Amino acid sequence: MKDKFTETELNLALNFMDQIPFNQYLGLKVHSFDADVAIFKLAMRPELVGNWLQGILHGGVISSALDVAGGTAALAAAYQQRLDLPVEERNKSLAKLGTIDLRVDYLRPGRGEEFYASATILRIGSKVAVTRMEFKNEKDELLAVGTGTYMCG
Repeated sequence: MKDKFTETELNLALNFMDQIPFNQYLGLKVHSFDADVAIFKLAMRPELVGNWLQGILHGGVISSALDVAGGTAALAAAYQQRLDLPVEERNKSLAKLGTIDLRVDYLRPGRGEEFYASATILRIGSKVAVTRMEFKNEKDELLAVGTGTYMCG
């Protein structure tokens, strides 16, 4: 894999993730993105609270953020594998991107003001990608980890 995406490649991937209405509702923003890791930032908001007595982030928000980070990493890796294909064929293949399996281990309650979901590729094949994800707060406390398997071809 190359170290950095071109500006065009970066914009294509980020525009793809920005078009998903649920990502917009959650308030997921790209924090950093390159060929090795995708990191999304999420601000705590009252509508994202899961335990109103403790004011902690809903577990579904955590798993969704991990899934978005994992899916973005899978998309980036699959894109890199297909650079030799014509654009139309590459885009048709990448349009099949979807989550096959997602496992999340919650390690601590979702306390914080800002959160970061990151993902790296464990393995990429011609049809399936496997990612490893982490969810941390602004204090760099590890709140959850995950593994995602994605259809990518």
